[in-house]
Amino acid sequence: MNEISNKIDEDTSVCATYMKNLTALGIVKKESPYGEKSSRKTIYSIEDNMFRFWYRFVPENASIISRGAADLAYKRIAPELSAYMGGVFEEICRQYLWRLLLDGKCAVDFCDLGRWWGTNPKTRTQVEIDIMGTDRDSALFAECKWTNEKVDLSVLETLVERSNLFHYKQKHFYLFAKTDFTKGCMDKAAEMGNVTLVAYSDMLK
Repeated sequence: MNEISNKIDEDTSVCATYMKNLTALGIVKKESPYGEKSSRKTIYSIEDNMFRFWYRFVPENASIISRGAADLAYKRIAPELSAYMGGVFEEICRQYLWRLLLDGKCAVDFCDLGRWWGTNPKTRTQVEIDIMGTDRDSALFAECKWTNEKVDLSVLETLVERSNLFHYKQKHFYLFAKTDFTKGCMDKAAEMGNVTLVAYSDMLK
């Protein structure tokens, strides 16, 4: 909240009121790392994808759009669409996992899902896990990649390494891809036995 108030040069109390109203309207969401309640790590982000898209792309292209040059506007927007879709794809993947749970097909009977971020004490670097969900002694960890390239083995290895920051008896890993996975990634997933690979096309079935 302090960062927001400093950015717009407004009192924190005033910002808090605005953020409370925007959150109630479903436009903004308040988020903490999964499993943590620390306000020190709380972040605010735009939850409504229409607002996210609008304020990301429309204002800077408003003059072009108002003159009917839709093709030119899209040409400028297109290179950044993949980056924008990253966050959208994560939400799609969360919905997919919820569907699996409700259908009794999820590898972990999680109680909730969320994103986790924090410091790796070994490397002293900030790391993030796109989706995490836990049940008493088990946990799922997921990585979502909205890129045209196939997801390779390094993505799986990184996810497994980051999961070691948490101590659960059973772990299951989900990798979600826009396209597909490399042979090395698929071979390793089959060898481990606790990895599920999901391409976007599979999610639509």
